[in-house]
Parts: sequence; C-alpha cells; structure tokens
Amino acid sequence: MYQPHLSPVAGSLALSALVAALPLLTLFVLLGGARLRAHWAGLASLAVAVVVAVAGYHMPARLALLSAGEGAGFGLFPIVWILVTAIWLYQLTVVTGRFEDLRQAFHLISDDPRVQAVIIAFCFGGLLEALAGFGAPVAITGVMLMAVGLAPFRAAVTVLVANTAPVAFGAIGIPIITAGGLTKIPYTEIGAYVGRQTPLLALFVPLLLVALVDGRRGVRQTWPVALVCGAVFALAQFTSSNFLSVELTDIIASLAALAAVVVFLRLWQPRGGEQARAELSAAHPQAPDGPAGSAPAPGPAAAVGIRTRPAASGTTQAPREAIAGPRLFMAFLPYLVVIAVFSVANLVKPVEQALAATTADIPWPGLDGQVLTVAGKVSSTTVYHLSWLSSPGTLLLLSGLLVTAAYRISPATAAREFGATLVKLRWAVLTIAAVLALAYVMNLSGQTITIGSWIAGTGAAFAFLSPVLGWLGTAVTGSDTSANALFATLQQTAAAKAGLSPTLLVAANTSGGVLGKMISPQNLTIAATAVGLAGRESDLLRGAVRWSLGLLLALCALVYLQSGVLAGMLP
Repeated sequence: MYQPHLSPVAGSLALSALVAALPLLTLFVLLGGARLRAHWAGLASLAVAVVVAVAGYHMPARLALLSAGEGAGFGLFPIVWILVTAIWLYQLTVVTGRFEDLRQAFHLISDDPRVQAVIIAFCFGGLLEALAGFGAPVAITGVMLMAVGLAPFRAAVTVLVANTAPVAFGAIGIPIITAGGLTKIPYTEIGAYVGRQTPLLALFVPLLLVALVDGRRGVRQTWPVALVCGAVFALAQFTSSNFLSVELTDIIASLAALAAVVVFLRLWQPRGGEQARAELSAAHPQAPDGPAGSAPAPGPAAAVGIRTRPAASGTTQAPREAIAGPRLFMAFLPYLVVIAVFSVANLVKPVEQALAATTADIPWPGLDGQVLTVAGKVSSTTVYHLSWLSSPGTLLLLSGLLVTAAYRISPATAAREFGATLVKLRWAVLTIAAVLALAYVMNLSGQTITIGSWIAGTGAAFAFLSPVLGWLGTAVTGSDTSANALFATLQQTAAAKAGLSPTLLVAANTSGGVLGKMISPQNLTIAATAVGLAGRESDLLRGAVRWSLGLLLALCALVYLQSGVLAGMLP
C-alpha cells in the first residue's frame, strides 16, 4: 500500500512543494507562455505529474497511472457528459431557427443599446453559461451585440466582463460539482457558500456593462434598470444556491433578472437611448457582422460546438408581430423544459431519492484500497461514483428529447446534431480528461497536500489569498471547472492546516475563478475571433484586466472578512 509523505524531497517541505508544483508550472507556462493548445499542454503536464509522483514521491508507477485513469473517467463522466448534452440542446434551437426568434425577441424588450447589452450579455449570456459554458456564451452574445450596433471591440470587452458571476454555477453547476467530487465536501454545501459570495459581484456587473457601452452617461441614465437587473440576479442566485438547486441556480437567476428588466421597463424608460444608438452607429459605420463587413471567423465557435449567424444589419429590428404569441413561447421553450425537468428531479423528494438510488459506487480496479492518506487512513477517493441516471447530463439529455418532440425535429436530425457535437468537442474532451487525470495524480500521490501544507504557513492571511488561486487557475486554463480540479483539494488542505473553514476556501477558489474567466487566453481568443478581431487578443486583455483585478481585490477582502468578522453571513 502506498502512503504519501509531506516532505519526500530531502526532508524539506519548501523544496518538496517546489517539486510538487512542477506539473502546474508546466501547465501555466505551456498555456500562458508557449500558447500551446490546451489538450497538448494538459497531456504534457499530466506526464510531468506522473514523473514527479513516481520519482519524487516514490509512488508505484502502476498506481500513478491508475490514478490518472480514474481522473480521466471522472472527467468524461459526469463533466464531459454534461457539456455534450448541454451544447446539443442548444444546437436543437439553432437548426430549427428558434434561436433567431429568441434573438429578435430581445428587441421587443428595449430599443436602447445599453439596455440590450445588459439583456443579451448578462441575462441571456448567463443562461447560456448555465446550460453550456466553456466559451459558448462569449461567442454567441458577442455576435448578438454586434447585431444591435456595437463595434467589435466594445462588444467583445462587454461580453468578457459579463461572463463572470454566472461562471461559478455554469454548465449546470459543473465547477461546484467537480470541487465536491474531489474534496468529498457535499457540492450543495459548497454551492451555498459560493451563493454568498458571487451574488455580491453580480449586483454590480450590469452597471459595469452600461459603463463599457456608453461611459458615465450610460451609468447616469440607465443605472435604475441596471441595478434592478443585478439585484434580482443576485437575490435569485443566493436563493437557488442555498435553498433550491445548485444545478438550476444560473437558469433561475438569469430568467428572473430578465423578467425583472421586462417588468421594470414597463414602468420606467431610460433617457438618451436614441442619442446613444446614433453615436454607437456613427462610431461603428461598418456592417455589424465584422470589421469592414467581413464575417467573423467560425473557428472558436466551432470549437465549442456552436454555430452563430450574425444579423444582416445592426439597426434592423424584427416587427413585433413576427414573434408574438406562440413563436415567442417556443423560443423560450427549451429553457422552460430544463427548469421543469431539473425541478422535478431535485425538488420532488420521491423522484430525487429514486434517481439517487441508481448511483453505482465502483471501487477503481487495482487502485481502491491501495492508497492511504497522509494520516494513514484508506483513501476514499479511489471509489468512483457513477450517477448515471441522476447526472445533470442525463437530465439534459431527457430535456433535449422533450424539446426534439416539441419542435418536431426528426430523430435523424437530432442524432446527427448529437454526433456533430461530439466531433466538435473532441479536443475539449481530451483537455478535460487530461486536466482531471492530472488532478487525481497530484492528489493521490500527495503533491497537492504538500503544496497546501506549505501555503498554509501563511496562516489566517491565506483566507485573503485564497481566491487568487482560483483566479489564476481559470485565467490559465479558461475553465473554472479546471481551476477547481487543480486547486480544490489544495484549498481544502491549506484550510485545515491554517485552522480555516475548508468549505469557505473551496468556495473562494470557485468564486475567484469567475474573475479569471474574462482574461483567460481561451476566452480572449473566442471573443476576438467571434467578432472578427482575431490577433487582437492582447488589446482585449488590456480592456478587461483592470475590471478583473479590481473585482478580484474586492472578493479577496470579502472572503477574508467571511473567515472572521463576517462569519455570520455564511451558512
């Protein structure tokens, strides 16, 4: 049996932590410096982790490889399964033309481009993040903002900043589910803590968006509707994550915020909408489908399994009659179906218990019972939990089948779209599997606990620094899920050593990750290429980084206070 040691390299904790950090440093350098594609960087870092485990930590090579196998299995199911079914569901709306109806429906809410930016980038972008994530919201909403008249650069920065608060609960809660699976802390508990951090960010994001679109004038003229949107989203995110469903949190919050904006605009209208639209059009005279009328390149959109078609004109608006009544209902139908299916599965106790009863606990062959913790206890991480029926991915598959029937899509078309989604996501699948395999090797060999023990030497100050790890992980990998895969167990270890709440710091890792999303090379590339600015990622980085760092500083202060004087605001 293998038992890891905290200081296997020359008996020095600091030196051992440096060696243990080599896989992470490899990942960061290859992604951030060498700009290697994510799947190759993930595989290279996995190889380094195995070498460190065997040569540095004296873990048998067989156990190191089996650890990687279990991690890859967890990456494929449930994480990849959720991603594939979520994007497939979205594709069904594209092939039927219902997505175009949804895009036109936004014009019925407001003609003010600043309000439309909030609706599209924040509310609808949050809904896309809830269902798909992994770059899809940035690609889709970036094109849609250009369709309502925003210049490419302004549209790209706006959607990057908007793609923050919803990220923690994105793709039906994948980041939080991943953190729970790795740390064995119930993911519902982690979600409740995150739900008392990210809503405070969400409260201010719509105000930032109108500032990005129209500067101080935009804030001065539209702050009431922006504040209503942010407040309702924040309240719904808190309520759902703590009392309803972690998986449904962003769906509920996005739709609630959208409904609140619709109702509020019936009672109050901002001034200056016509002037703002005229000035934005004057600043962006070219066709809204790309610079100088060129269509945006499809690369990143295809990479995340989506197809987008920009409108032919940024000023043309669909007639109200064109999408009234049944067509409007059918445009929103997929999201209503998802809410209904997940509500029954998570809120109706008999159904929830029946689904949970189908979970199979599988001792990983050759690994289970062969690895001990540092404390000398048999590790429970080597038991793979196959929640095949209760998985969010399976529930999304059911939702997709219901939508297929409602939209009268032929089985052949639905199957073809599913197959096409699998093909388009093949590199994303490899990346996720590699990163999760890396996380399992580092965790079971003891590399993670060594790093955590060394960092914990900062004591209570680590509570302030905790979100920075999640921010860094997401900034490099482009995924809050990957950041949790890398650092959730490390946060748990450091918290235990420093006498802090492990759940608080794991949640802080997740919340910090949402602010790294807007500056990740993956997201910057998707945004730049979607709006026709390929090659200007560095410009977008400069446009978004100050917002990322400013919000990160505020979050660090919040987590530090929650670890002490504001502990009463936690569950």
